Amino acid sequence: MRILAFILVFIFLAMPISRAQNRPNVLFILVDDLGYHDLSFTGSSCYETPNIDQLASASVNFTQGYANCQVCSPSRASIMTGKFPARHGITEWIGAKEGEAWRTEGRHTKRLPATYAKGLSTSEFTIAEAFREEGYTTFFAGKWHIGDHGSLPEDHGFDINKGGYESGSPKGGYFSPFKNPALEDHQAGENLSFRLAKETGDFIQNQADIGKPFFAFLSFYAVHSPIQTDRDTWAKYRNKIEQKGVSPKGFEMGERKPIRLHQDNPVYAGLVEHMDQAVGHVLKALEESGTSDNTIVVFTSDNGGVVAGDSFSTSNAPLRAGKGFEFEGGIRVPFFIKLPNREFAQLKVNYPVIGSDFYPTLLALTGGKKYPSQYLDGKDLSPLFNGGNVEERPLIWHYPHYSNQGGAPASMIRLGNWKLIYDYDHEKSSLYHLANDVGEQFDLSAAYPEKREALLVMMKEYLDAVGAQEPPIDQQYDAKKEEAYLKKLELRLLPKVEEIRKEQQRIDYEPNADWWGSMLTYD
Repeated sequence: MRILAFILVFIFLAMPISRAQNRPNVLFILVDDLGYHDLSFTGSSCYETPNIDQLASASVNFTQGYANCQVCSPSRASIMTGKFPARHGITEWIGAKEGEAWRTEGRHTKRLPATYAKGLSTSEFTIAEAFREEGYTTFFAGKWHIGDHGSLPEDHGFDINKGGYESGSPKGGYFSPFKNPALEDHQAGENLSFRLAKETGDFIQNQADIGKPFFAFLSFYAVHSPIQTDRDTWAKYRNKIEQKGVSPKGFEMGERKPIRLHQDNPVYAGLVEHMDQAVGHVLKALEESGTSDNTIVVFTSDNGGVVAGDSFSTSNAPLRAGKGFEFEGGIRVPFFIKLPNREFAQLKVNYPVIGSDFYPTLLALTGGKKYPSQYLDGKDLSPLFNGGNVEERPLIWHYPHYSNQGGAPASMIRLGNWKLIYDYDHEKSSLYHLANDVGEQFDLSAAYPEKREALLVMMKEYLDAVGAQEPPIDQQYDAKKEEAYLKKLELRLLPKVEEIRKEQQRIDYEPNADWWGSMLTYD
């Protein structure tokens, strides 16, 4: 009897592994702050991304893919949970000030940022936990930024963590020493994106050797500020930009901060190229390990490209604005899924999709168990790969905060081609038809009042149902102080960023920084 009991226990423990045998692996690649047009594949004539372009050309391309928020932490939490930010409660990048503490920023805004969750709750059953339950080995490398001790990758279903902790930016920059408590330094000057790619590639090879399926989540710190590259790559793009012709005007003043007008930043271009080369390393690791033909690959970004604030890195034109803003430039992102079956290569899907859809979609594609009570806002997109349909549904964003890039508190809803934005500062809504106006230049609220009202009601009903927080009016608000603050930005910051732009393009550019002397290392 004891022998029989032992055998039964052994079979029970082995069940998740046996269920997973021969099922597709998953490689999820998440880039930080990568704009929709920051790839050659999606229209950039400045940045060169041959490895990602090759991946995209073999993938299903969702042309209207979205991040769940215009800043990072909420989007990342939505990928992990399958929920919109208003539901899981992380509506701002973790670490930002809220409530009355916001006044110490000296920005004199009309409202105070709403409170938000400071970490991903362990009550959430994440996508990593779902795959581990299916017998997959789960791996995380890179930026986490959705929790600190007690809410790290290891606490949310990842068996291995390389580099994920509470920080939202690479504290040591992109060249070793990394100053990352979850990632040991190896070689002086080692490139961070390459290191994360190498860790991921080594993990893939190890799993191939032991014959166990994997769920690998490669979360680059790139292309988040501080933007850094090596001298040779900067020179390559500096020359390329010069040959195209440098515009005399690089910025225009937005409502709160200068907005970059062109993709003409050679330092940022170099950072993008390094990230692309790192992606190439991981894709090569799939090929060399023999797992490429049985691996689903996802590629996306956590929000739009940075046009204002941070390092004023890029331009998302013709999309309006960028990271931190409620417009398309802040939330529309590259969104590719490569399937092992190559018949789906180059399939274009125009159905609007969002980061919280990955959870149910990947489980469906791998034959995993469904968790509809967890991914309450995500939708399984797999029918779209075979010519099927997914029921039209509203996409809802909620950002009751002021972003570092100049964005203001807003909630948004998209249904079909219509998008409504509710501006909390001015207590008004605007309506856009994205098929005809992707740049969101023409507010159609007056022309279509019934459509505006219907979307507004639908959005507010959802936000009320999930207990979304609104930004309260600051009773100490002084309009004259805010006006003076904004004028000061225009007079001081606008000429400063123009000067930095010109300096980065000078042939004798020499930033006063340790990273400038770093050379790329490949070992």
